[in-house]
Amino acid sequence: MSDAKCPGQNPQYWKPEDAFEVSCPNCKEIVEFFKDEPKRRCHNCKQEVINPKVDFGCALWCPKAVDCIGEARYQQLLAAAKTQPKQDKYRTKKDLLLFEMEKYFAADERRINHARKVLEFAEQLLEKEQADPLVVISAAILHDIGIHKAEEKYKSSAGNYQEIEGPPIAKAIMEKLQFKKEIIGEVCEIVAHHHSPGKVDTLNFKVLYDADWLVNLRDECAAGNKNKLAEIIDRVFLTRSGKEIARRLYVGAGLESTPTDDD
Repeated sequence: MSDAKCPGQNPQYWKPEDAFEVSCPNCKEIVEFFKDEPKRRCHNCKQEVINPKVDFGCALWCPKAVDCIGEARYQQLLAAAKTQPKQDKYRTKKDLLLFEMEKYFAADERRINHARKVLEFAEQLLEKEQADPLVVISAAILHDIGIHKAEEKYKSSAGNYQEIEGPPIAKAIMEKLQFKKEIIGEVCEIVAHHHSPGKVDTLNFKVLYDADWLVNLRDECAAGNKNKLAEIIDRVFLTRSGKEIARRLYVGAGLESTPTDDD
């Protein structure tokens, strides 16, 4: 949070509302804040005023949190976090990963847009599947991160090359953002097999795999043959929710699907 490298503190990405005024709790004098300032002293009474808009998500994982905002404020944010919906706890890390992914892909809007679409579907699936949001969201953002390196080294964007080149890049990004080792390990395992179903059998993998297919299905299949498309959906998708969304989007309501072990 006090680290100048934190993307959330880069003024280039700030909005007008990221500068705001707070009333001093002691003398009611107006204290002006920018979003990256955890606390300031009131110029009138010298009371220390805490920034009420500090993002508790950042404070929860940043190792500098206590030094930055103080033990008392940190404990307040920690208590507040326990009352938040589970998805909200991961919002800050998601934003940082998106920042790093977009920075890595630079002008490659096609890959950036694909990652964002996969993320959208992954979040839809997380509403129904009891997977780990932090793992799934991270894998959704980073699953194709090796594609540029694959094209550079092998002159190909084939999935097997992405699986080779993606994990080291994903690991470096997540280590930079100070993710826990076990989270990094699982996300990298998913990235290393995201074109190879069956090698990883976790629910986290299945949710990411289905989210990716929900984006790719339109390009992979002939939209005119709904019966064929229905067969592909039943065969390819790994979660009940993934199949339901795919049928709704690409085949239409009322489809009688072939029973599978997951149904």
